[in-house]
Amino acid sequence: MKRIMYVLQLSFTLLFVFISAPEANGQLLKKLGKAAERAAERTVERRVEKETSEKTDQALDSIFEPGSKGSGKKKKTVSKSKSPQPSSPENNGSGVGNKDQVSQSQNGTAPIGIYSKFDFVPGDEPLFLDDFSNDFVGDFPSRWNTNGSGELVTVEGETNKWLKILPGYDMAYIPDISPLPDEFTLEFDVIAIGLDDKTSSQSNFGIVVSDNNTFEQSANMGMVEYSFCQFIDPGVIVENRIASKRVIRNDVKANIRDVVKEKHHISVAVNKERFRFWINEKKYIDVPRLLPSNVQMQGIKFTLRGTDTTKESILIGNVKVAKGGVDLRRKLLADGRISTTGILFDSGSAQIQPQSMGIIRQIYQVLQQDDSINLKIVGHTDADGDDAKNLELSKNRAEAVKNALVSIYKVSPNRLTTEGKGETQPVGDNATTDGKALNRRVEFIKL
Repeated sequence: MKRIMYVLQLSFTLLFVFISAPEANGQLLKKLGKAAERAAERTVERRVEKETSEKTDQALDSIFEPGSKGSGKKKKTVSKSKSPQPSSPENNGSGVGNKDQVSQSQNGTAPIGIYSKFDFVPGDEPLFLDDFSNDFVGDFPSRWNTNGSGELVTVEGETNKWLKILPGYDMAYIPDISPLPDEFTLEFDVIAIGLDDKTSSQSNFGIVVSDNNTFEQSANMGMVEYSFCQFIDPGVIVENRIASKRVIRNDVKANIRDVVKEKHHISVAVNKERFRFWINEKKYIDVPRLLPSNVQMQGIKFTLRGTDTTKESILIGNVKVAKGGVDLRRKLLADGRISTTGILFDSGSAQIQPQSMGIIRQIYQVLQQDDSINLKIVGHTDADGDDAKNLELSKNRAEAVKNALVSIYKVSPNRLTTEGKGETQPVGDNATTDGKALNRRVEFIKL
């Protein structure tokens, strides 16, 4: 205010001098102009200094007080929608109902070439498969149990439904599968909404393999937790209990902040005592003796803690548990053929999902080891949809697997032939979700 009054007084003085003494105003104005110029320079210098200081303070705030005002980051939102989601013909449910629809931004699926070194091999006998297609949006899924709450929602840009889970230190989400075989695999997708620089460092999603499938504390268990925190990188926690005693507890350093902001795929392989854990194509945990050697595991539990339910949502979907996960290379060499449900495709298309590359990589390793081996690749579908279209789809899927071996692993195309059988050779009941999953398979046959 004082500066404004000073400028006004100076202006009136100049005007008075100009009117009352025209013969002297030239010289006086020249002197006053230089003074005004110097004053203006000082004002500009102070203004720049002030703004620079403010920007520096903001930068420091973003480091020492993550999520403080002025971070300028746009938040993802949860919106309501009354539009039902369309049905999909294979391995995807309809978005029946009119409850929550979750908005998200996605950068698309990673190219399958990125997964060229992915060594996860899913089990070949599905035990539990749930895309929530038989449940209604807004309900808790019928094949799960919880001691808290949760509901199915739809996600913009996704055809499947998703289970929105809530945090709690004693809360668990348990799929209806028990007991567990000695060797099995678990896969599912995760979408996190509303993460920002204030997401807690204690925001952890856990996968527990337990000696019970209830809400009681486990005397024997193996667990992995990974973080959604954005302002630091807590990494991945691995822990176990054997005979009620903690044997392993470790924080594995890993910066997964950018990974968890996008839709990501979780893979777990249990081979007796051994426990391995992947996020997308990268393996973060591989502990040879995490689980007890003489106790049969009974259940899988999902846990969540530390999230802010007013702005953050954690969703899981496309859950699959399968028996096996054995080395397909030895089986192919010994038996001359293998059949696998682990090569997945986008619904109704021949687009290979990248998490399938672990199996394709093993097929490549067999061909690399023995250059006298030639293979026939045979595609099969379930019975949903038109017979002729399913036959064509199965041919295209077999050809897509061949193209992956040729383009990514440089296998000679002359060593590979393809065939499609469509829905003509079912091995499971097409009236059930699990039976359909068995029928959607790819065979490799030595010629």
